[in-house]
Amino acid sequence: MDADLHKSLNQHLTLEFEAFHRYHALAIWFDLNDLPGFATWMRQQSNDELGHAKRIIDHLLERDLAVELPKLSKPPTEFQSAVEAVEGVMKSEQEVTGSINKLYSMAENTSDRPATIMLQWFVNEQVEEENVVRALLGRLKLAGGSGVGLLLVDQELASGNVAGAPSETAG
Repeated sequence: MDADLHKSLNQHLTLEFEAFHRYHALAIWFDLNDLPGFATWMRQQSNDELGHAKRIIDHLLERDLAVELPKLSKPPTEFQSAVEAVEGVMKSEQEVTGSINKLYSMAENTSDRPATIMLQWFVNEQVEEENVVRALLGRLKLAGGSGVGLLLVDQELASGNVAGAPSETAG
């Protein structure tokens, strides 16, 4: 593997672990604000982000390359509203998407087929992630971000029905 790509994959781990950390902090905040559906969804997202980091780590290890675990900064823990919290999630997902796109280009430019194939999964995943968060943010804004509307969105998340999420029956 090209040395710059290797270094960049290790640097990208910071974004995945910080997303894991951020989503977990959000789950705690939503729990403290009596929104268990949001908290459950954020915990699942946190677990997904940890899985993303593991996927990159496994790829590096399978290629007998060093893995550098990042130092993490403290995630935000206070928000004015659910809308503000989910807007932060959207910004984070867009940052991850930008990094994945750069990594994919690096892999293509160095003709690293294994890395390109691995990163293609991430490209597809980020399209889905941003779509789901965008839909959730839209529903929150439609609901008014507080009161009964917020509780309805919370119940929707608790039931596992997230607007914008791919249907399990879809081909």
